[in-house]
Amino acid sequence: MASLDATPCTHPQSPAWAADESAPFRRSEVSALIGHGDEVWDRATHDVLRWKVKTRSGFTVEDLHPVTPGQQLAITARLLGVTVREPVEVASVIETATRVGFAYRTLPGHPVTGEEAFIVHRDGDDVFLTVRSLTAPTSAQPWRALYPVLRIAQVVARRRYLRALR
Repeated sequence: MASLDATPCTHPQSPAWAADESAPFRRSEVSALIGHGDEVWDRATHDVLRWKVKTRSGFTVEDLHPVTPGQQLAITARLLGVTVREPVEVASVIETATRVGFAYRTLPGHPVTGEEAFIVHRDGDDVFLTVRSLTAPTSAQPWRALYPVLRIAQVVARRRYLRALR
């Protein structure tokens, strides 16, 4: 089973995410323009820190307070009519004048092992959302056997994430 050390691997604070080819994780980074200007920036940065990327993408989050490092909670997903509980821990939070977001890592009981980050960032007047993830199969069954299906579900979820803050 792949494991993550205590250092966030998706590095939400970094504008460029260096690839680590030695890591056992499937790596993904996708971005989308979500709008322009201060109003979009203010709304998107507020929402990203309150799990809106997840909740507007069809997930349920048990605690909608602003994210804080070390916060542990469960995200609930519905997959093919089945309710899936996903325990996670917030690994890091970034809040600067041009970059706001966080990373969370999976905890035991999650269907996959890995980390995911949601980052709202500015380039001049343009406001973007970037989603980074590192994913590997968990050792627990039935999730290990279902990993190919979960990867498809992740692709669908990423598309929803990129529309969530528009």
